[in-house]
Amino acid sequence: IMPLFIIGTVFLVVGSFLFTLGADIAMMPMGEKVGAALVRTRKVPLILGITFLMGFLVTIAEPDLQVLATQITSIPNVTMVACVAVGVAIFLVVALFRTFFRLNLSKLLIVIYGIIFLVALMIPKEFLGVAFDAGGVTTGPMTVPFLLAFGIGIAAVRGSKTSRDDSFGMVALCSAGPILAVFILKIVFDISLESKIIPIEEIHGLYQIIIKYFSSFLYYLEHVAISLLPILLIFLLFNTTLLKLPRKTVIRIFIGIVYTYIGLSLFLTGVNVGFLPMGTYLGEEIARVSPDLLIPIGLIMGFLIIFAEPAVYVLTKQVEEITGGSISKMLMLIALGFGVALSIVISIYRIIYGVELWYFLLGGYVVALILSLFVSEAFTAIAFDSGGVASGTMAAAFILPLCRGACQTLGGNIIADAFGVIGLVAMMPIITIQILGLVYKLKTFKAVEEEDDEDIIELDYEGGGSYGE
Repeated sequence: IMPLFIIGTVFLVVGSFLFTLGADIAMMPMGEKVGAALVRTRKVPLILGITFLMGFLVTIAEPDLQVLATQITSIPNVTMVACVAVGVAIFLVVALFRTFFRLNLSKLLIVIYGIIFLVALMIPKEFLGVAFDAGGVTTGPMTVPFLLAFGIGIAAVRGSKTSRDDSFGMVALCSAGPILAVFILKIVFDISLESKIIPIEEIHGLYQIIIKYFSSFLYYLEHVAISLLPILLIFLLFNTTLLKLPRKTVIRIFIGIVYTYIGLSLFLTGVNVGFLPMGTYLGEEIARVSPDLLIPIGLIMGFLIIFAEPAVYVLTKQVEEITGGSISKMLMLIALGFGVALSIVISIYRIIYGVELWYFLLGGYVVALILSLFVSEAFTAIAFDSGGVASGTMAAAFILPLCRGACQTLGGNIIADAFGVIGLVAMMPIITIQILGLVYKLKTFKAVEEEDDEDIIELDYEGGGSYGE
């Protein structure tokens, strides 16, 4: 397992570098230009239809969703992926309406999550974790760059004073769609959930390791190519009919897509071949030695894995640019790291002591939604987007297997106890980022007050009056 993990780390580093470079060069410009061109047509049926289609295709292309779907043995992968993709597509249209009609994001999220928790009362508790996990994994390395840029393109065309705030929030709303979609899947088809630990494959010698990585890399090359092709075809169609970009720009985007393609294939190979078995093994062995030891180890791992999520860097860069450097990348990363660390500690506590997920999710989202009433709409959007981004590939392929391995050793119910960790990883950063926003707001308010006091003293000095006057 250790050689697989070390090689997987190299694949992860190189893949993350190429993917992030490709997202900058291709995925984000594509999303922004398609979003802007779509709105300029002013044809409502076309706008809604293409938006729905893009949401559906980008979600099907999302590798994190595939990783989650393979760990649920009772539902066919195609059914799970298609159901979640429809949920994302519908809520991408909702996000579009929110931008056009300038709907308040905080109030909209309160209504949506109110509906989610009301429906959850009618759903068996084992579906709660899988549904919220699905909401977390759909906003991964493929969807985040495109959705963020798509939102920026639409907001830029609208050109209002709040366009900066409106550019965020797409990811937040699209994370809610899969939760309701999984609930509806249960209500309509009355399916059951099952999951089992995938046995760790025995590998002996360097030759078998090379063969394992080579065959897996070929598999992901094919898988990512199928995922990227529909997005590329839609961009080419838009470029032919509406965008008509210069040849150099198109070539640059194609080069970026190649970087994205190779980078994502390397990243997925490293994570799934090297990190997934290591996560399962660590969960099993640490729980066997001392279950309580899982809590401090989970705290450290939770803080560190956020630095390995490629989509996080896309978001933090966008936040830094949009806020003019007021919120730095490092500050965002630290706040996200603390949020993810706390969520993993809660997840392990649940596994050890058998506490129901419902209490944590309900309490956490109530706190998050109350905080949204006291911070700016921009911070609320950034916070909810951050939650979706934090629950990416590393959470699906390393943290979830770790929790499943621990749950298996401790004799718990894998579906009811281990699943839900990704949903918690998506929830906690929402709270920590909004607390950061509250502190930022208070500091700004204090600075403005001090500046006003200085102005009053200066005016009094010039006018010869007293400070009281």
